[in-house]
Amino acid sequence: MYAAQLGQALKLRWPEAQFFGCAGPKLKELGVEAVVDSSSLAVVGLAEVAAHLPRIYGEYRNLVRRAQVDRPDLAILTDSPDFHLRLARHLKHAGVPVFYLVAPQVWAWRQGRVRIIRDRVDQLFCLFPFEEPWFRAHGVDATYIGHPLAACVRPRLSKDAFLREWGLTPDRPIVTILPGSRLGEARRHLPAVLDAVERLRKKFALHVLLATPRNFQPRHAFSKFWERISALSIQVVEGETWDCLAHSDLALAASGTVTVEAAILGTPMVTFYKVTPLSWWAGRRLVKVPYLSMVNLIANRKIVPELIQDEMTGENLAAEAARLLADPAAAARMRHELAGVRDALQVEGDPMERAAGLVVEHWESTAANPNRRQSGNGA
Repeated sequence: MYAAQLGQALKLRWPEAQFFGCAGPKLKELGVEAVVDSSSLAVVGLAEVAAHLPRIYGEYRNLVRRAQVDRPDLAILTDSPDFHLRLARHLKHAGVPVFYLVAPQVWAWRQGRVRIIRDRVDQLFCLFPFEEPWFRAHGVDATYIGHPLAACVRPRLSKDAFLREWGLTPDRPIVTILPGSRLGEARRHLPAVLDAVERLRKKFALHVLLATPRNFQPRHAFSKFWERISALSIQVVEGETWDCLAHSDLALAASGTVTVEAAILGTPMVTFYKVTPLSWWAGRRLVKVPYLSMVNLIANRKIVPELIQDEMTGENLAAEAARLLADPAAAARMRHELAGVRDALQVEGDPMERAAGLVVEHWESTAANPNRRQSGNGA
């Protein structure tokens, strides 16, 4: 989504530009030729990635070969640092300017990678305010452009219209569960989340929604859990995550982008995350931050509960959720603190327009350089 927004801003400036690379649905809609489908890289966790390494390495080699044949004029790499920082090595060796969108979280773990970023990335675009000073202190040309979600996250429907569309009544609190956008993490989280819902239903009369991305095919993806989802009267809502969050009293959300969306919408939440025991054992020793939830990192204090790994149980999830559902004052305090997170993510103007302007400025400053390599065939 972010790469597509930046691509659109660049196309307005360079209508003749052609794009190829690693693409998902939104980039394909923009006309990007998908040498690699981004869904093939959607794996999280050290042990989980290891199982997919041969396939991921094959995709990587496909992209390297294409960049060697149709050498681009510039490269915009988005997220996926283990994949893209390796790709950046080949691009820089070929003289291709490298721009990086969504700064790798090296401030959190594996901080040694900042040297690689310094060597291989011409400009780094940061989405969180604390990132720019951190990277600049380590010699990286970094710019905080603001978070694109702060300008675009909003519900499609009013609350009354949302309640009517999904057959919900205003007398019951709404709890939205978001177990993760990646299939593996969602399946890993659902047992504890469903246990929490069962416990909460014994204390509260609730509407419970399971929000999934559009075209997620939840009946197929969650076939193992479908009988229990139905038994707990959980309504599955596809492709309406922002409406679900905006009109919910509480979200149970896997740590990730969706928690930032919930913060922007002011929805109280309980966050959680779990990986395989091997990934946790290996990764926890590398983490250098006091919090694992992005909402807490932005606030620089704990404002939403974090239930990570062994703490992520149905009992703990239900206890934290019950506290917020039973205490309107606590929920109101969290909404107030989430408003501060939303404000920190907002900047004047459109973040991707700002990034596009920086890309064009860099291009114009180097295009006249007689030592610059010959022009390539795309971006």
